[in-house]
Formats: sequence, structure tokens, C-alpha cells
Amino acid sequence: MNRKKKINETLKKKMKKANAKLNKSTKPRYISKAERAKLDAEAALVAETTDVVSDAIDDVNTESDAK
Repeated sequence: MNRKKKINETLKKKMKKANAKLNKSTKPRYISKAERAKLDAEAALVAETTDVVSDAIDDVNTESDAK
């Protein structure tokens, strides 16, 4: 009986590992603190340049309306 139990346990372990490899994790990928800070800095830079560009476009539109 002990031998059968041992064989069944090892087979169950192998099946469990195989199934775990097939099922991908649903949790999001870990992003380090430094990476988050870098992403925030890039987002701020993009927002700043967008503001500058939109201000420049507004200035051009007001100048053309004034003519």
C-alpha cells in the first residue's frame, strides 16, 4: 500500500506542476519603485510638452483671428 501511495503522490505532483505551467498568472507584472518614478517623470515631461504645444497653437489661432 505504501508503494502505491508514493507513486500516486509523485504522479499527482507532476500533473500539478504541468497544469501550473499551462495556466498563466493573472496578477500584473511587478514594477519597481525606480521604474515607477521613471515612468512618472516621462509622463510629466510629455504633459509639459503637450501644454507648451497647445499654448503655442492657441497663440497662433488668436493671432490669425486678430487679422
